[in-house]
Amino acid sequence: MDIFTAYTKILTEELKPALGCTEPVAIAYAAAAAAGALGKPFEKLEVRCSGNVVKNVKSVTVPNSGGMKGIEAAALLGALGGKASLHLEVLSAVDDAVRNKVSSLLGSDVCTVFLAEDVAGLYVSVRALSGDDCSEAVLKECHDELYSLTRNGEVLENRTSEEPGDDLDALREQLNLSDILRYAEEVDVEDIRGPLTRQVELNRAIAEEGLRNSYGCSIGKTLKKLYDWDDVRIRARAYASAGSDARMSGCSLPVVINSGSGNQGLTVSLPVVEYGEYLDAPEDKVLRALALSNLTAIHQKKYIGPLSAYCGAVSASAGASAGIAYLMGGGEAEIAKAVSNTLAMVGGIVCDGAKASCAAKISSSLEAAILAMEMSLEEKTSFQGGDGLVKDDIEKTIRAFGKMGKEGMRETDREILTLMMED
Repeated sequence: MDIFTAYTKILTEELKPALGCTEPVAIAYAAAAAAGALGKPFEKLEVRCSGNVVKNVKSVTVPNSGGMKGIEAAALLGALGGKASLHLEVLSAVDDAVRNKVSSLLGSDVCTVFLAEDVAGLYVSVRALSGDDCSEAVLKECHDELYSLTRNGEVLENRTSEEPGDDLDALREQLNLSDILRYAEEVDVEDIRGPLTRQVELNRAIAEEGLRNSYGCSIGKTLKKLYDWDDVRIRARAYASAGSDARMSGCSLPVVINSGSGNQGLTVSLPVVEYGEYLDAPEDKVLRALALSNLTAIHQKKYIGPLSAYCGAVSASAGASAGIAYLMGGGEAEIAKAVSNTLAMVGGIVCDGAKASCAAKISSSLEAAILAMEMSLEEKTSFQGGDGLVKDDIEKTIRAFGKMGKEGMRETDREILTLMMED
């Protein structure tokens, strides 16, 4: 498959709308699928999740739940009122009757939650049981595609049977910064207009909601109130942070994701849009910059995986730095320096779960990304190979930070989960 077809497919399939934080929604999706496959009302649910999923559900509000948190709430909401056909918008159909029912069941023995031992990354299994009948839905390394769905041992769906060449993981292996830039500059804009304009519209809407009202710790509102709102640097950080403020606190507006994450989707898109407006750039150029930003972030995450101890705001901010550098007239060398500089400055920020402070990590990472871009364009400077994990080649730099995030931070990941589970 040529890179234009492959990269367009990646954008089309990666940039999907999701309602709320994607880990509780993934649990709800699996629960809805398992309950639907059972074919009759369930009596019990058994939920097994990897540690990475547990830490991302612990402190975040389940969307459309009326303020409920936790794995049990997400699973029961999905099983009782979710629509699996809506995937990451599974909870959009939940009403007061379902919320009241779930509230009455919390803490009972209807839903039991287990930690999936020695399973890294993204893993969710939901079993729905009634009498001798049992159905099971499994998610593995993908928030919105079932890895398997079974009923009484009969396979109903199985992602492992996907045709060779259609697997997104295989397509992502083709990503490299030079080809991403060539794609962004040469692709027919009409091929990418749909997913990118939807990303802008939905992500801007939740960001504006976050700036209007108080959510979480109001990072976006604080930036708007206390800093120079005429400064595009502040607006770029504030819009992305405000969107995170809202979604981490259960706002029911959808977000278009990147690499399975709404926070990363906000970070790769809204700063680029703000710079596009500031520069009065043509719409087509902004869309090309968004393609560059999104794919640069996805390129980094292919090494790290969807969930790890490495904060996704960093890889997303590096993507935004590339997109902004492109809008500012940077070429391949300057864009590569912008990405490398960003990673050198903030690579390695830890992910200690989805929560209100994610908005602050977005703001901090974007501050570094904007400085990284300005170093590259204005001063023509960059950190040199041998400065920590920075290499003389951008692909080697991206790979080094990715390997550090996935392999090097595994023990960090385990310790973070242990500490989060303490009282």
